[in-house]
Order: sequence, then structure tokens, then C-alpha cells
Amino acid sequence: MNIVIASGKGGTGKTTVALNLAYYLSQYENQKIRLLDCDVEAPNDNLFIKANFTESSNVSVSRPVWNKELCASCGKCSSVCKYNAIAQVRNNILIFSELCHSCGACVYLCPHHALKNEDVIIGTIQMAPQNMPFAFGHGCLKIGESLSPIIIKKLKQLIDPNAINIIDASPGTTCPVVKSMEGMDYCLLVTEPTPFGLHDLTLAAALTEKLNLPTGIIINRSYNQNNIIEEFAKNSNIPIVGKIPFNIEYAKSYSSGELLIKKHPELKEVPTLTLKS
Repeated sequence: MNIVIASGKGGTGKTTVALNLAYYLSQYENQKIRLLDCDVEAPNDNLFIKANFTESSNVSVSRPVWNKELCASCGKCSSVCKYNAIAQVRNNILIFSELCHSCGACVYLCPHHALKNEDVIIGTIQMAPQNMPFAFGHGCLKIGESLSPIIIKKLKQLIDPNAINIIDASPGTTCPVVKSMEGMDYCLLVTEPTPFGLHDLTLAAALTEKLNLPTGIIINRSYNQNNIIEEFAKNSNIPIVGKIPFNIEYAKSYSSGELLIKKHPELKEVPTLTLKS
């Protein structure tokens, strides 16, 4: 089974849920678990896990390189680029690598072969398959790069078909989140009982509906204002599968880099899903 943990906005507790759900299922349900941190622009699951990575690989893409001697300044390369990664300034071609999406159209259409592809490293994948009590891996996008979906796609190739795989997605509803959700069996949307939380939960729920992805809601920092989330869940026919109480001690433990379920065993009662690999 493959579960993606997502949220409409940052700071709702998505990482908290991903980490503690992985620990709960591995320790208390005796399930084989693999946690993959797909928030590749800001991966922070390992701040809590402190894994000893034994496998590492680079992720590369092809980017165009300009040969001035062969160029006739016809402008076909800049006209075909829909991401404005190539600009023609008089007789010079300027390539903005951070905007390039590596489609290869410019190289293919250049009639004078003045552009050629060159591999560029945009990030890394690290894996700790022997990490206890669950296997862990994450991706890291290189600073200045923008193609996080490519890193996520590469990381998801490490999904274990014989385990429950938990994917910690990036916040929001953009392309990296869509790439994280693709091919998943279930989505847990983490929210908070505030107007901001409700607004972004609405956007995230619309995304999972469009992807036809079964969804449940976990309310973090739950207190007596849950009605705004509960009303939305009822109207949207999305079950609330768990609530994490608003507790200053939980915040202190999180700030110290501790897994809540280890420090506060009463949280074992929060998950209400029955998950089997």
C-alpha cells in the first residue's frame, strides 16, 4: 500500500504525521514500512530520524550548451522555448539554465547544430534501507534548480512493493505535490482548525478529487474550534481519520527533534486507519 501525506499549506504538521505514522505502523502494527521524504526542496524528516545513509545517487538532466562558431543567429531556439530559458541578444544566445525544463526542442530544431545537450546534476537521492525501525530515503534538490518533480519521480522508484510506503509530499498543490500523489493508493491531508487551514485544505481536497485519490483528513492542533473542518469534511464526504490535540508538551517535543509517539504514547490512539501491506 502506498500512502501520501500532504497539506494545502506549510506548517500544518504534515511531517509530524508522516514520521509518527511510520513509527506507529512499524512498532505497534508490526508492518514493514518505507518512508520517503519527497519534499525535495526542504527535506526535514531526517532531522528526526538521523539515518545512516548507505546508498546515494545523483539526479541529472540534459541542458543545452551553445557553440557560437556554428550559430547563424536564426532565432529558432529562442522561439521554440516556452519557458523563456533561451534569449537571443543580437548575435548572442543566452541560456538561463535554471529555467530550462530539458525538453530538448532547441537542440533538435537548431538547423546548424549550434546547441548540444550536456548532463547537469540537479540533485541527489539518499537511501537508508536498513534504518530502524523503518527504511528511509529522501531527495535533495540542488539550490537554484527548479525541476523538483524529476527528483521526486526518481525517488519514488525506490518504493518497496512488499511494504507500506509513506510519501511525505511538499506542502501546497503545485507540480511537486501532483508528482508525489501520482500512483498512490491513499492520501492523508493534514490541516489545522483555522480559516487559513480550511482554505488550503479546500484546495488540496480539490486536487485529490481531480486525481481520483481516496482521501482522509487529520486535524493537527485540534481544539474546540474543529467545527469548521468537520463541517467541510461532512459536506465533502471526506472522513476525519484522526485528531492530534493542541498540547504545549507536544510542541516542545517536536522542537527538540523527538518523535511524538515515542515521548507521548497516548498518541497511539490517534490513528484510526486500518492499513495492511
